[in-house]
Amino acid sequence: MNKVEVCAKEVPLPVWAGAAEHYCQLVLERLNLCGRELSVLFCGNRFIRRLNFQYRGFDNPTDVLSFPYAPLAGEQAGEDGFIPAGDIVISLEELKTNAKEAGIGADEELRRLLIHGILHLAGSDHAGNEATEPMLIQQEMLLKELPPWQMTI
Repeated sequence: MNKVEVCAKEVPLPVWAGAAEHYCQLVLERLNLCGRELSVLFCGNRFIRRLNFQYRGFDNPTDVLSFPYAPLAGEQAGEDGFIPAGDIVISLEELKTNAKEAGIGADEELRRLLIHGILHLAGSDHAGNEATEPMLIQQEMLLKELPPWQMTI
């Protein structure tokens, strides 16, 4: 069992936040990560742009940022028994833009970004955005394997 908290900043908490929380649980289980705690924050471009500049030096909005809590080697459970995995921040504005440009539904793009963020928290990384990157291959495999859900973003 894992603990996932979903919240929002500068945007209303989406009505489908519970479904996003459940989907994160499925991703964690598929990756055999148990006893983890993570948070997912939905926001707008203004907030994620500030984070992107502060932590990565890029003065532009991005779709997803991941902030791992600690290296996997130093895992220790907190008082509640869960191992803090970290935080995922997703811009709903960038999500919609990505989905439109890719000609896919926003729900599919959201699932992709959740998987992407969790993979980063689990220690995966990628040098570029080419489809041949091992992390991105794993991302797309998980996206196909896990059941989708339909929602309006």
